[in-house]
Amino acid sequence: MSHPFPRIAHIGIAVNSLDAALTLYHDTLRLSLHGREEVSSERVKVAFLPVGDTEIELLEATSPDSPIARFIQKHGEGIHHLAFEVDDLDAALDAVRQRGFRLIDDQPRPGAGGTRVAFLHPKSTNGVLIELCERQPATTQESHDV
Repeated sequence: MSHPFPRIAHIGIAVNSLDAALTLYHDTLRLSLHGREEVSSERVKVAFLPVGDTEIELLEATSPDSPIARFIQKHGEGIHHLAFEVDDLDAALDAVRQRGFRLIDDQPRPGAGGTRVAFLHPKSTNGVLIELCERQPATTQESHDV
């Protein structure tokens, strides 16, 4: 039987400014910038920096009422979520729902890089916002706009 979450897809970090954060992650820590894009439905701009078999996803709000802006207002900049890759997001949602996890998303929604995503509520995951992330068949990590 395969593991339901084969790998950590990315670690989401909420930042006030992508450009300022990239000074640290790209210029100082020398992580390569894999791409940037705007996810208008989530009111966020993202930048991806691969690290081993996963990525750091920097998230900057594009609207003061976006989830990332609200997170930063409440908690400050920092780790926002942990994303697990799944092969079948619909099946994964059914499985966690049957196990009693509280869901933020009952149905998948579009995510960055052409993915489908859904979030588990942190009240049912020891205070950690967890994203389940399914890459579409034609989607690879090279799909992020630079």
